[in-house]
Formats: sequence, C-alpha cells, structure tokens
Amino acid sequence: MLKNIFLLLALSAVIGPACMAQSYDIVIKGGHVIDPKNDIDAVMDVAVDGGKIALVQKNIDPKQGIQVVDAKGMYVTPGLIDIHTHDFYGTQPDHQYEDGNLGISPDGFTLRNGVTTVVDAGSSGWRTFPTFKAQTIDVSKTRILALLNIVGEGMRGGYEQNLNDMDPKMTALVARRYKDIVVGIKLAHYEGHDWAPTDRAVEAGTLAGGIPVMIDFGGSNPPLSIEELFMKHLRPGDIFTHCFGQLGSREYIVDLQTNKVKPFVYEARKRGIIFDVGYGGISFAYSQALPATKEGFFPNSISTDIHVGSMNDAMKDMLTCMTKFLQLGMSLHDVIQASTSNPAKEIKHEELGNLSVGADADIAVLSIRDGKFGLFDYTGYKVEASKKLECELTVRAGKIVYDLNGIASPVYPPKKVALSKQATLKGETH
Repeated sequence: MLKNIFLLLALSAVIGPACMAQSYDIVIKGGHVIDPKNDIDAVMDVAVDGGKIALVQKNIDPKQGIQVVDAKGMYVTPGLIDIHTHDFYGTQPDHQYEDGNLGISPDGFTLRNGVTTVVDAGSSGWRTFPTFKAQTIDVSKTRILALLNIVGEGMRGGYEQNLNDMDPKMTALVARRYKDIVVGIKLAHYEGHDWAPTDRAVEAGTLAGGIPVMIDFGGSNPPLSIEELFMKHLRPGDIFTHCFGQLGSREYIVDLQTNKVKPFVYEARKRGIIFDVGYGGISFAYSQALPATKEGFFPNSISTDIHVGSMNDAMKDMLTCMTKFLQLGMSLHDVIQASTSNPAKEIKHEELGNLSVGADADIAVLSIRDGKFGLFDYTGYKVEASKKLECELTVRAGKIVYDLNGIASPVYPPKKVALSKQATLKGETH
C-alpha cells in the first residue's frame, strides 16, 4: 500500500505543475478574429476551456493551452450556421428527403467546412420528427436544429401536395414539445395557385409561440405574387429562401426587363422579411444574383440547401457558397455575419454564432487561398474568382473535430491521468 501511495505522490509532483500551468483546453494563437455579433475584427487569441469560450484577447500565453493552434495568417470565426440543409437520410424507397436516399449524414459534410450548426429545413413533419430525432439528431456531433414541415409526413416527394396533411395544430403541438430543437416551420414544393399551404404554415408558426416560417415557394401557373406573399401572408421575421432562384413557375426578385430588384422587395426587407440563399440544385442563378448584388442587395443569410444532388453539382458546400458571395462583392465581414450571427438571430437562438465568453466553443478557422477558381451555377454560367475560402480547423463543443493540416499542437490532446480516491483504493487491493 505504501508503495502505491509513494507512486501517486511522485506522479502528482510531475503532473501537478504542468496542469496548473495549462489553464485552457485549447488556445488559438495569432488568427484574425471576425466575430460580428461582438464587433471584433482584429488579430486576437481565443482560449477554450470546458467546452466554452474562456477568453478572447491579445497575447494569451500559449503555455496555458493543453493544445495550441497556430492560426497566424488565418481567420478565426464562430462556427458556421447553415439554416437550410436536409439531414433526414434513410433507406425508405421513394421517400426522398424524409428517411430517404436524398438526405445526407451531416457529420460527413459539416465539420470539414467549419459548420457546427445546421437547421434541417422541413425534411420531417410532426408525424416523422421523432424518428428523425432518434436516428440523426441525437447521435450527431453537429448540432442539428429543425424546421418542421407543415406536411405531417415531411418532405416525401409527391406526398407534399397533400393539403389534407397540412395540420397547423398538430405541427404546433410537436414544435412546442421539442422547442429546444424545433426552431421554425417549413413549406416547400407545393404546386398550385393556392395560398392555403402558406397560411397554414404561418398559422402553425403563430400557434407554436411565434417561431419563424421558411418558405420555398413551390410553383404555379400563373406564378403566385411574391409581393402578396411578403406583404399579406408572411410575418416580419419569416424567411424567403431560394431568394436568387429563377424558375418559370415562380416569380423572382429581379425584373429581367429592367435588370433591377423589384421595388417591393426592398419594402419587404424593411418590413422584416428575411432573404436567405438556400442555394440548392436549381435555386441559385447568376442572372438574379449578379444584378441584385450589383445594386447592393445581398442576402441576410447564406445557406446551402445541401442534399445528395446539390452537393455534387454547382453548390458543392457552405464555403463554396460563401466564396461566391465574396466574388460578388460582399465583404468578408458580411459573409461571416451572414453565416453566423445573422442566421442565429433568424432562428431565435442568439446564443449561437458568436465567440462571447461563456458561449459554447464552436469555432471555425478559415484560410483564403489565392488562385484561379471557376464558380458556376446550374445553367452553366461561369465566373472566375481569385480567392477561395477553405476550412483549416473546426472546434465543436470545445473539442477539435477537424484539422486539415495538423495545425494543433499536439494534434491530439494528451490523455489525462486521474488521481482519485477510487484509484487509490483500487491500488490497495493489489
């Protein structure tokens, strides 16, 4: 027994001073911090401890970190938030985005892009949400929030035309039951000159306590008026996704005759309507984005609408979408804001998307690569960019979950030796 006690005391003498010197789990050194919510845009250090942001200031002693990240020449931002994704992957035939083969397993495509939070945009409805929660949300490293589809079954192909399954009361009931995860209501893909689906989605959002509605405006012939949508049906804070789309069955925001954003679009923005990218497979066209951004109309939030089709086509991923808006003239600060604090505000979770002391330590370390890059839309229209955003490292809930080039030292945190009473008692039995 005495031998074990002396061994533990000797181990304490070696480990103790080192542990006292290392106050933080991670220290990120020398990066250019862009944290729009806290109005930080400068070279600073960030310390992480216990899964939280512990300190943001200049010249944090690297000896205080168990792991030290050399971020010199890189940008340190809050973990990115993608508010339009499809993550309810599964094996059901003909279910598409609802427990089907068009959804994706999020961890494989988020963390390597600096994305730490996603919002699944209506893949599940009130009837299928518990399955989505159990098989995806509860087991993912990525934080997954959800917009509940007004269709009870969710985003299940042709079934989405079923007006009889658009139940505002049941949708609101489930949204309230899972209010820590469900952040809004989604309407998508409805084909028909009918305001009932929109109005039922808005009713559900109101019944659920005033949570926002995201509208993917479907299609009709003739197209429904987006001016009427913005001014008479949606509420301030509701989200118009696919805002740079140009499809024949939908009205779009840029008048192709004048090549100008329609005046009522600016009035809608003043009223509080949110314009979200929701890039998708065919929901972003340069013929809309180029004239809109030329006159200074940029999105409130950048999102991917990532699914099996879009990620292998023009959209690619979150950082490609952000790069496109850099190329279109949006400042890096504003691109980061549209990918962090703005979407957090839109879904009423402003505790996310920032590097405030005490906030969850979700962090992206990004670099900008110089070169010649081709950016194109689904029509084949191509522009050239000289800069491209890349993710070097991602921290989720205080742990490094992606490190492209091993910029953390040590690359993996050392295992801690537990000196506990239990260990001592265990030693006494031998």
